[in-house]
Amino acid sequence: MNLILLYTSDFTDDKTVVINDRRFHHIRSIHQPEPGETLKVGLLDGNRGTGEVLSLCDKEITLKVALNQPAPEALPLKLILALPRPKMMKRTLQTIAAMGVKEIYLINSYRVDKSYWSSPLLQPDKIREQLVLGLEQAGDTVMPEVHLRKRFKPFVEDELPAISQNTRALVAHPYHANPCPAASAEPSTLAIGPEGGFIAYEVEKLKECGFNAIHIGERILRVENAVPVLLARLFPL
Repeated sequence: MNLILLYTSDFTDDKTVVINDRRFHHIRSIHQPEPGETLKVGLLDGNRGTGEVLSLCDKEITLKVALNQPAPEALPLKLILALPRPKMMKRTLQTIAAMGVKEIYLINSYRVDKSYWSSPLLQPDKIREQLVLGLEQAGDTVMPEVHLRKRFKPFVEDELPAISQNTRALVAHPYHANPCPAASAEPSTLAIGPEGGFIAYEVEKLKECGFNAIHIGERILRVENAVPVLLARLFPL
C-alpha cells in the first residue's frame, strides 16, 4: 500500500481522520509509524497529500491530513476487455487501475465461458475492492468506472461506435495484424480479447467499427500479462 486511500466517512472534521479497518492494520504492521511522522494519503476521487500521525493505539489511528496535490494524470484510454477467467480477474483489475485506466468495459466473447458471468467477483463491491488495491499500489485516488456488457454484437453495433469516436481505435490480435504502433498520448480505445483471442467474426465486427488489428510480437501472452505490456507500449507512461 503506497498510498492510504481515505473516504469521506473517515473524517471527524475538515482535517482529521480516524482509521480502524484493513488500512489501520496495514499501517500498524507495515509502516509502524510514530506520532509526528507522516504518511502518504489521498481522498477517494480527490487530492493526494500527507497525513501526520496524531495518535496510534491498538484499535485505530488518527491523522491530521493536508490534501494539496492532484491525482496522477489518467491514461487517455477506454479499455474494452473480454471478461477474464475469475481467478485472473482480480490481478487484472488491480493492474488496470494501477496503470491509470479510468473507463473499462468488460464484455462477452465467443471464448468467454458462460459461467464466468455468474462469478461473485463481478459483484460491484468485489470489483471495487480490486480497483482500490490497484489505486493504493499506484498512489492514485480516482476510481475507474467498470461497465458490464454480456452481449457482444449489440455492444459492438449499438454502443462501441460512440465510445470509440475520435479515438485511436485498436484491437489486440495475434494473427494477421500490424505491429503495435509507437507510444502516443492521443485518446485511444483498445479492445483485448480472451484467452485465445477474439474469433475471426469478432475481429471483423471490430474492424467495421474502425478498429485496427495490432500485435505485440510472436509470443502469445495471457491476458493478465498482455494488458500491462500493451499499455506500456501504447502510452508514454
